[in-house]
Amino acid sequence: MLARQRQDVILDEIRRTGAVQVSDLVTRLGVSDMTIRRDLDALARRGLVEKVYGGATSMIGRSTDEPGFEAKSVRQLAEKEAIARLAAEQIRPGTAIGLTAGTTTWTLARHLDEIPDLTVVTNSVRVADALQQRGRTDRAVVLTGGVRTPSDALVGPVAVKSLRSLHLDLVFLGVHGMAPRAGFTTPNLNEGETNRAFAEAAGRLVVVADSSKWSTVGISTIVDFAEADLLISDDGLAAEARTALSEQVELLLAEVTEQEEEA
Repeated sequence: MLARQRQDVILDEIRRTGAVQVSDLVTRLGVSDMTIRRDLDALARRGLVEKVYGGATSMIGRSTDEPGFEAKSVRQLAEKEAIARLAAEQIRPGTAIGLTAGTTTWTLARHLDEIPDLTVVTNSVRVADALQQRGRTDRAVVLTGGVRTPSDALVGPVAVKSLRSLHLDLVFLGVHGMAPRAGFTTPNLNEGETNRAFAEAAGRLVVVADSSKWSTVGISTIVDFAEADLLISDDGLAAEARTALSEQVELLLAEVTEQEEEA
């Protein structure tokens, strides 16, 4: 198979699923790891894909672009792990918390095993699955209803109505982007409304967003910077972003360790 033919196959797969991994492409196309990486480099130079750790994803640009869960799950892995560890430290035993949909909150869900007696409310199928697989009898998981989005969030009037009857000690909000004038945003209008309901239910609102989200703007503002009580990001956040954010919200930066970077 010629290089352009391979690249067309790769591009078709990314358009279909949102993301590809080098290891899967090596098996499927019967070529070396290095050949696949050269193909991904070529597609990235043409502006057709975005290279990420271990593979590539579809390009993000417009404010309504909404990548699927699989596409987002291979991005900024080390940063999300570091953020999740720091976020878990904010949770006390015996509290009721909310986790919105997203790969950062999904990563956080897998860091809750040492915290006893939690009630977790989520609109994320993935988060609920991650928690239920642990089989913890001291933890209640409440999954709201609604229409399923590409990021596996359940959104819409049913979810909003459920959330408006709840009072949560702590809500962790995953976002698509953060920018000075737009605040914390999402590319999905219905998800924006549902996430605002989460924010209104929160005694304390914690945004979890890696540094790559800076200057990205989705179509719908969830909350302004000042409406969040805490933002947890990573130490790759640019100096200008640190200044702009710390003027309006408490900011914690997770240190990305060498072990996480190599994972």
